[in-house]
Amino acid sequence: MKFLFPIFLFGSMLCAQTNHYEISFDNAVHHEAVVQGTFPELKTDTVAFRMSRSSPGRYALHEFAKNVYDFKATDSKGKALQVLRPDPYQWQVVGHDGIITIQYTLFANRGGGTYSQVDETHAHLNIPATFMYAPSLKDRKIEVDFKVRKDLNWKVATQLPLVSGTTYSAPNLYYFMDSPTEISDFSVREFEVEDHGKKQKVRFVLHHNGTEEELDAYFENVKKVVLAEREVYGELPAFDYGTYTFLACYIPNASGDGMEHRNSTILTSTRSLANGGAERNIGTVSHEFFHAWNVERIRPKGLEPFDFEKANMSGALWFAEGFTSYYTQLNLCRAGIISPESYVEGISGTFNYVWNSPARRFFNPVEMSYQAPFVDAATSVDPVNRENTFISYYSYGSVLGLSLDLSLREEKLNLDDFMKQVWNTYGKSEIPYTLENLQQALADYAGQDFADTFFNSYIYKSGMPDYKILLNAVGVTLAQDAEEPFFGAAVALNGDGHGELRSNPKIGTPAYVAGLDKGDEITAINGEGFPDGQQFSAYIKGLQVGDILKVVFNRYGVQKETNVVLAPNPNYRLFLSEKEGTKVSKKQLQLRNEWLKTHE
Repeated sequence: MKFLFPIFLFGSMLCAQTNHYEISFDNAVHHEAVVQGTFPELKTDTVAFRMSRSSPGRYALHEFAKNVYDFKATDSKGKALQVLRPDPYQWQVVGHDGIITIQYTLFANRGGGTYSQVDETHAHLNIPATFMYAPSLKDRKIEVDFKVRKDLNWKVATQLPLVSGTTYSAPNLYYFMDSPTEISDFSVREFEVEDHGKKQKVRFVLHHNGTEEELDAYFENVKKVVLAEREVYGELPAFDYGTYTFLACYIPNASGDGMEHRNSTILTSTRSLANGGAERNIGTVSHEFFHAWNVERIRPKGLEPFDFEKANMSGALWFAEGFTSYYTQLNLCRAGIISPESYVEGISGTFNYVWNSPARRFFNPVEMSYQAPFVDAATSVDPVNRENTFISYYSYGSVLGLSLDLSLREEKLNLDDFMKQVWNTYGKSEIPYTLENLQQALADYAGQDFADTFFNSYIYKSGMPDYKILLNAVGVTLAQDAEEPFFGAAVALNGDGHGELRSNPKIGTPAYVAGLDKGDEITAINGEGFPDGQQFSAYIKGLQVGDILKVVFNRYGVQKETNVVLAPNPNYRLFLSEKEGTKVSKKQLQLRNEWLKTHE
């Protein structure tokens, strides 16, 4: 989250008033927290208090007010004040004597990046999901006292600066809202990184049920990620208060998530380090830390100023989230955490998802980015057709990042240096950028024709570059198996020995052309019962391209039948060319090593 002027100036503004909060957790066993806030020197008779509807790092509405109850408001003498409810998100307090104290109970039981969770293992707090705020007092300094459960050995970890004891401060509402806090019996590891003679601290806070030795080993990989990503930009951001904090909860009651903030990030997973988390959670570390540059400081103008009362929309998420996704696994490879072979083969799933999606006929990457308020942990009860109309801007941007990087390398340039240029132009100065700014930045770096081709073909339109040529230049093969049959819909056993279509068939696939739809229950194929006892995908693999399947199915209680003609599988595999016997030239190997920063 960006601030319009340096946060440290607030410390010298002695005339500014301070709003005080405290939060306690006596009933943590039932997921309740009690929040109290005191707001002094009020000038208007009526003051509105709100629960946020959105959260930094998210793009959809989440309606945090639904978890608030037992609201009370009093003046400085403890007199109960009148409370009005003009809408579901707001409490208007009337008739105070210059001071209002509010108190309410919060129910919190989702431990991820968006919501809060309170139980006897921790108090995991996303601030917008936890604390009411007064919009009219947004520029005031804030102090908050986290009343830790000493009987549970709780401590406080947050990007907020410490005042004393368990009291922390924020220079204004925006910084407070952008400062998630973990309160638990956690462990900490930290190291210092020096840029241009200035040392900054990187802390890794981990709440888990594992051992200190497991954390030690994992932290070595965290350090490798930090240094690999610093290499992309040439330096760390200038973190406020000189510290960046990872807030990780790898516990059974968490919800898998990652959410970036200005000087910290939330990392949550149900996987312990010993049970696959050491390998599978490190990707979230890589993704979220890259956001310290790209999103937090290299920031789309569409997200500024951040609005806590509505969804925030940007057409640049293919760059902000997508290019970050491109670097997520690439930097794990560069750091030596995964092998070049694993990295390249791991691109296949994302590539096929984007390449084979019919959604590109409906929306380009900018318009996919506009869909964020509907998909970013948003909820709805009506069925949607996203299999055919939506490609995640994370994935879409990731494969575009790959194409741009490899295209630049054909010009003896690279994406790292372009990201450095964007960082120096927009990130360090924290000037929010537009799509036109990005296009001009690419023109300044690689030439006007190059930039216009990329944006006009792949960003403002839904074209795709020739990935075979681009990948071949670095000794990577993109191949299909034309003899593998393809049905075109996910089918799973429904418990009755029949198969149910679990997703909307994609446009143009055999299942779609045959008129099958999500929810159809397949009872027989070619006169025999559904192939119970094996995965449907394995059954299809045993057939031939061109085979005709006479499918009998139930829809809404009516038996129907259709013919499905199996087509060639449209999916590609990416792999190092030498793995399957293709000779790789010295030039190809050199370009690959420069790309992956390996030495083969």
